[in-house]
This record gives sequence, structure tokens and C-alpha cells, in this order.
Amino acid sequence: MKHSSFTSVVRGLAAAGLLCGAVTLFAADACCEAAKPYIGRWALTIPGGGAGWLGVETQADGALKGSILWGGGSVVPAAETKVENGALVVVRKHNRKKDGQNVIFVETITAKREGDTLALTTRTVNDEGKEVGKADFTGKKIPDLPPRPDLSKLVFGTPIRLLNGNSLDGWKVMNEKAPNCWSIADGVLSNRVMGPDGKKRHGTNIRTIAEFEDFNIKTEVRVPKGGNSGIYLRGIYEVQVAESYGKPVDSHNMGALYSRITPAVAAERPAGEWQTLDITLVDRHLTVILNGTPIIDNQPVLGCTGGAMTSDEFKPGPIYLQGDHTDVDYRNMIVTPIKK
Repeated sequence: MKHSSFTSVVRGLAAAGLLCGAVTLFAADACCEAAKPYIGRWALTIPGGGAGWLGVETQADGALKGSILWGGGSVVPAAETKVENGALVVVRKHNRKKDGQNVIFVETITAKREGDTLALTTRTVNDEGKEVGKADFTGKKIPDLPPRPDLSKLVFGTPIRLLNGNSLDGWKVMNEKAPNCWSIADGVLSNRVMGPDGKKRHGTNIRTIAEFEDFNIKTEVRVPKGGNSGIYLRGIYEVQVAESYGKPVDSHNMGALYSRITPAVAAERPAGEWQTLDITLVDRHLTVILNGTPIIDNQPVLGCTGGAMTSDEFKPGPIYLQGDHTDVDYRNMIVTPIKK
């Protein structure tokens, strides 16, 4: 091959490479532009009226990353997140039992933005491709988080004692059809899930009748080996109460914001010992001090947690305590509202 011909070929290949790169960048830019309306966090009202959450963000390579909360449980990554024909498409995969075997069901959520709301449809197919579920639901854009509040400048109102001696006045059950395993004596609120017949009961949660906005709550809690409960702030955000002594830090351990914020350090005490929680919620930022040790320091809260009463983060709500898992004891529970 002549030198001039070789040079021409190299130049042609280089030009083609540049053109290919330009086309790739153009496609990525177009994808990002189409995804812009969906980037952010969305409060979902899922089929049946439960609370859900969807987060959509752009990764370094321009691809979309989705995270979702569906009623109970944890925030989990979506299997796939993309934009097709102007609509957001989020794919979830579930393992379910079928004829004694684990099979994967695929759920496709399609969302179309209308102003600050989403109109969504969920459709689930089984391993044979047969549709086994379909429903419409809605979502609402969550406003951006404000700056971290200056905790030294907070102004507090009058403290409210939530546990008064031997009475559950000021509290009510959340499911009247479930067993009420709660009782109070000598200022100690107890949940005992074992029934008179020796069988474990799936008891009801309880909540305060009063509702709060931003506040500090202090309490002492005691959990048995394997114990699991939770304190829901405003009925929306669960601060985990669990026996996790000696375990590595995790977003499901004592004092964590369930599946959302992992404690900076482990400060739990062994099962059966009283532990102190000092929690401040203000401007969608959370501080947790466990047994005198700060474990969450004024961190932003990105959305509701599993088991939330609602996905609306902008209205007052109760303190509610999980009673459907294991035994747990609380005492000296005091809420102090923050004046705004």
C-alpha cells in the first residue's frame, strides 16, 4: 500500500471514530434531556393507598439509576430505569413461590409527568409472560431539601410527657382487628407478643393521638435478644429499634433511619439493657444520639421509610411504635416541639 493511501485510510478511520463518538455523545445528551423531567425524588401513593417512594438520578455514564420503596420493607434499587417515548420506565423483579419453587415475576412501572405529579401504571407478568396484576396510581414531586438547620439556634416549646404512669391515655391502636399486645405499668410501656396459648401474635402498632411537626423526642428502650421494633417520627420516618449489639454498622440496626441512613458508629448495648435515644427531626434533617453517642449528625432525609402512614412529608403526624414484630419496652418518653 502506498504511503498516501495508508494515510488516507488512517484519517478516514479517525474521522469515523470521531463521528461515532459524536453520535454517542449526542445520543447520551438526548437521553439525559429526555430524562430531566423525571430526575429527583417522588412521593408515591401506591395501589391500595399505601406510602411509596421513587428516586431517579443520573449516573456518571449518563445512564439512569432508580431506587424504589413499595409500602413496607426497604428502599431497593430498580432492576432497570430508562425513558421510552417520553415516559419513565422502571422495572422491578420479585422472587415468589410457585408450586414450591422460586420464580421471578417482572413488574414494569410506567410514569408520565404532568407538572409536579406523575401518572403511573404498574403491570406485573409471571415467568410465562402472563399478566397477573395491573393498577394505576400517582406520585408527587418532593421539593428539594433545605440547607442543614443550625441546631444551636432551635427554639423549643413545652415538653410533653407521652407515658403517664399506668394509663395509655393519649395513645390508640392502629389496627383494631389485630391483637393489642401493649400494656403500661409503673411508667413502662410494654409489648408482649406471646399469647396465652403460647403462640406468637402479630400485634397492632400504636400511635399518639397528638400529632407533631418538627421536634425532639427522648426515650429509653429495652429489647430482648432478636428484638425488633421501631419509632416512627410523624408517622413517616422509622428510627429502627433492634437488638444489634456487636454487629457492624448497618441501615437496619438500632438508631438507624431504616434502610436510609446508616449510623456513623455502633453504640448499642446488649439485649435486655435499657438504652437511651435522643432524636431531633427538623427541616427534613435527622439527628440521633444513642446511649450518649451521636450516630446520625443532622443528616438529610430523602423520603419516607417502609411502613409509613403516608408519603406526604409536609404535614404533622403522630409518634407511632411498631408492635407487630417482637417484645419491646419503652419508658420516659418525652416530645419537645420545635417552634418555627
